[in-house]
Amino acid sequence: MSRLWRDQGSLSIFVAVMAVGLVMAAGLAIDGGRKLNALGHARDIADNAARAGAQEVDLVHARSSGEVVLDPTAAEARAQSYLASVGRQGTVVVGRDTVTVTVTVDQPMVILPIGNQRVSATESARTLPEVPS
Repeated sequence: MSRLWRDQGSLSIFVAVMAVGLVMAAGLAIDGGRKLNALGHARDIADNAARAGAQEVDLVHARSSGEVVLDPTAAEARAQSYLASVGRQGTVVVGRDTVTVTVTVDQPMVILPIGNQRVSATESARTLPEVPS
């Protein structure tokens, strides 16, 4: 009878520990998936903004010299305009023929008690080396 008394409640502790472990495993799967989804979304936004900016070719320079370069002011404005149209902010860097956009997204966690997770994506787009007619 004393052995039975000693084992009483041990199953409850086991179930409680296993439940916490299962909730944490589910949290890793669900919240981890949400974080990966947010990263993909940030990459899409950055890529589209970079492509929008890379369309702003300096036509006067291209027609006079045959060299395709970007209009830095117009390219940055176009990329920022795209970001604003989708409700995001980001950093735009314009080079001679390349636009690079970085977008940061805060993803709230649903199950894990770790607060928001910040994901960042950087994408670039280049102009085509053809002189527009």
